[in-house]
Amino acid sequence: MTTSLRRTAALLLRHFYLLRGSPARVVPLFSWVAIDIILWGFITRYLNSVSGARFNFVPAMLGAVLLWDFMARVMQGITTAFLEDVWSRNFLNLFASPLSVSEYLGGLVLSSIATSMVGLVVMVVLATAVFGLSFFVYGSMLAAFLLVLFLFGISLGIFGSALVLRFGPAAEWFIWPIPAFISPLACVFYPLSTLPRWMQWLSRLIPPSYVFEGMRHVLAHHAVASTQLIIGSVLAFAYLLLMAAAFTAVYRHAVRTGLIARYSAESLT
Repeated sequence: MTTSLRRTAALLLRHFYLLRGSPARVVPLFSWVAIDIILWGFITRYLNSVSGARFNFVPAMLGAVLLWDFMARVMQGITTAFLEDVWSRNFLNLFASPLSVSEYLGGLVLSSIATSMVGLVVMVVLATAVFGLSFFVYGSMLAAFLLVLFLFGISLGIFGSALVLRFGPAAEWFIWPIPAFISPLACVFYPLSTLPRWMQWLSRLIPPSYVFEGMRHVLAHHAVASTQLIIGSVLAFAYLLLMAAAFTAVYRHAVRTGLIARYSAESLT
């Protein structure tokens, strides 16, 4: 294993030790997603009972909730791992070592993969065993949808971390609402055509809208939505590169100006 990979793996190991030593950190990995799946599972069951056999809401709505929660967990896996370093005043110590920005971001991504997989497994088990969601209805597109949402979730997590790095720990309150802010544009539960024309243009700028449009296309026509997938994938990769570059620029600014050593929970500077 190269030195760079060792450093990245060491960051993952550090977060593993944090989780192992604190049940309070482990429970949120699956508790909130379990609540979401149970709540929306009963909602879809009720909608199926009042609509008869005309439409099955389980794959359309419960599947959408699962995909959206997965993206949110990926983002929060990044930001939570970053904030652990901020809360413990350990961020400056890490970069007093030979650790590079790319190695640090790699460690955050690995930590997010580990924690988001826990939530995904819980959601899949509950949705399948309790509410009868069959993932075969999505076919091979399911893996592609998850990949696009994973890349975009990583991008949002890096963006949120860059906000805190630039403005200080108090800016963490800007991070948590990010999924809620973009959810109306993501078209999780309704087609893109439902939005006003100006919102449709904004919606086309974010990858999740193509994922959920593609998901509904698969359910309605039993055909691969290749166009949506390609556009969503390109956008997701573009956002990932852009956010990584933004984090690097903010880090260099923080080092150059001394902000990296002046975190304050009371003010934004």
